Amino acid sequence: MTPWRWVGLAAMVAIACFSTWKVDAWCYGKELADLNASHQADLAAISTAAADQVRQALEKQQTAQKILADHDAKATKEKAHALAENERLRADVAADDRRLRIAGRCSAGSGKLSDTASATRVDDGGAVELAGATGRTVFDIRAGIIKDRAALKGLQEYVREVCR
Repeated sequence: MTPWRWVGLAAMVAIACFSTWKVDAWCYGKELADLNASHQADLAAISTAAADQVRQALEKQQTAQKILADHDAKATKEKAHALAENERLRADVAADDRRLRIAGRCSAGSGKLSDTASATRVDDGGAVELAGATGRTVFDIRAGIIKDRAALKGLQEYVREVCR
């Protein structure tokens, strides 16, 4: 064989190798582009799902806060009304416009009264009238009860409505 044939054969082998390498590079580049597009689509889907979850969580939190604020406003209004009524009653008792009476029952046969008292025929039913200072103490106790009931009711509503 002549040297030109060897050069031609070497050139054909070189062209075949280069062509194969170039086709493989194009195919590999296409695969990389497809994988990159798929990866970007997956990232977009994950991002959208995460944004939806965050939005739903924020909406749930805002709803819970609104319910809590509504319950708090209602409980505060009820408590203020009850305390104002208590103060009005206290002022009436202090001004002697009203008397604080507590219903009671005193039975002569209960063994809690002496024989002398039972002989004087203590009334079986009636009201005990309290002195002014004692009446104010009763209203102080009543105010504490109002506050405690309002706090307990508020906590129960919070647990029932917000913590479900």
